[in-house]
Amino acid sequence: MPLPLRLWSGGAVKSGLIPSIELYRQRTGAEVAVEFLPMGPLARRLSEPLPDALILTRELMDTASRDGRVAADPPTEIGRVAIGIAVRDGAPVPDVSTAEALKRALIAARSIVYIDPERGTSGKQVVVVLETLGIAEAVRAKTVLGQGGSVVEPVARGEVELGIHQITEILNLPGVRFAGALPAALQKETVYLGAASATTARREDVRGFLSFLRTAEIRSLFAAKGFIEPRP
Repeated sequence: MPLPLRLWSGGAVKSGLIPSIELYRQRTGAEVAVEFLPMGPLARRLSEPLPDALILTRELMDTASRDGRVAADPPTEIGRVAIGIAVRDGAPVPDVSTAEALKRALIAARSIVYIDPERGTSGKQVVVVLETLGIAEAVRAKTVLGQGGSVVEPVARGEVELGIHQITEILNLPGVRFAGALPAALQKETVYLGAASATTARREDVRGFLSFLRTAEIRSLFAAKGFIEPRP
């Protein structure tokens, strides 16, 4: 029996990818071994010996393609992820529907958590949001920078009042409640793409797996987990 396909992936697609991999195993008998990492550490690992396949943000996939780290095939769009606000389950839900409402909520919060922008994709946009709202200095002392994993878990435990993170991770974490997406003017969708690595000997197997991720069954599964539908 062939060894599992090896895959490195950004953590934001975990909630959709884990059940998809299980369905792929059930449908085909093939195994996929996945390792999830924030984009910062994942970018640094691209200089190491690569697995069979990669799921990266569009920006990092473009870099990997220029560097010859992925196969020449056009990458497969896996899903799009937006950023939102989390509060503890049962806590009052702040209004975050406009830039001014979000500003008031962030100023009023006793503490805030988002991923370290050096490590995670959404953290870079949060920095832009805080600077745009003119409150970066005002919230700095009460901000916790997550290092990876479930960044809004401290919100679920009641240690931090408000979390800002990718919606797919908020919706699928017990103990937190989704308060709303960032307002459109402050929002940034992150596109995740899948591709075979340039060094894999199993390119056809990777193509089969990525094609499976584009089936109607899997697209419905991803949508139920909070992903924005990929473009045709």
